[in-house]
Amino acid sequence: MNRHDPPDWSAIDTVLLDLDGTLLDLAYDTRFWRHTIPAAWAQARGVTLEQARVELTPRFRDREGTLDWYCVEYWSRELELDVAALKRATMHEVDWLSGVPEFLETLRRNGKRLVLFTNAHPASLAIKDERTGVSRYLDAMFSSHHFSWPKEDARFWDSVRRREPFDPQRSLFVDDSPTVLAAARAAGIRWVIGVRHPDSQGTVRDHAPWPAVDRITDLAGPDSGLT
Repeated sequence: MNRHDPPDWSAIDTVLLDLDGTLLDLAYDTRFWRHTIPAAWAQARGVTLEQARVELTPRFRDREGTLDWYCVEYWSRELELDVAALKRATMHEVDWLSGVPEFLETLRRNGKRLVLFTNAHPASLAIKDERTGVSRYLDAMFSSHHFSWPKEDARFWDSVRRREPFDPQRSLFVDDSPTVLAAARAAGIRWVIGVRHPDSQGTVRDHAPWPAVDRITDLAGPDSGLT
């Protein structure tokens, strides 16, 4: 942790978890959107990979922070590609961040309720769950697409609490997006923690002013109080 005291696990009942970049290695999604999709788009249109990237990059940036950015159906329609099929064809590249399954088992052994809040489209979530079995470690799992708002939006948090009535003051939320962390804190969640190394092949992220760890597994260190 940096700049803040570690969470008091004795005061936490519910652990709210992001998926990509928190539990699963964001390297898969980075490759998918920077290489797999541009390569498929280039092949379909008879252009170079570099030309495809030049064309697609601003289109991607335009939808960042919206539900469309995460939507398989939106990009399949906009790019005229079967995005779900491309995800399934590359699902063997999906992997955990190191030590995460053991970390989740530790939390459950300590009586914590584990709930996944992800912006991943349900089709993407199903493929990643098929590959990793992440759902078997969780008590509940929610895609923001079921609520019509991404986690960056306050309306997501208002909606999700009607389905998952957690106590914000006894909950911890972990994510790799500073924008999402800010939204969670604005929703009243007492502990919000960023992940600095969401992509095993990428650069370090700065989560100031939020507390952060290199990996979520750091929250179960020898001084954490978890057994």
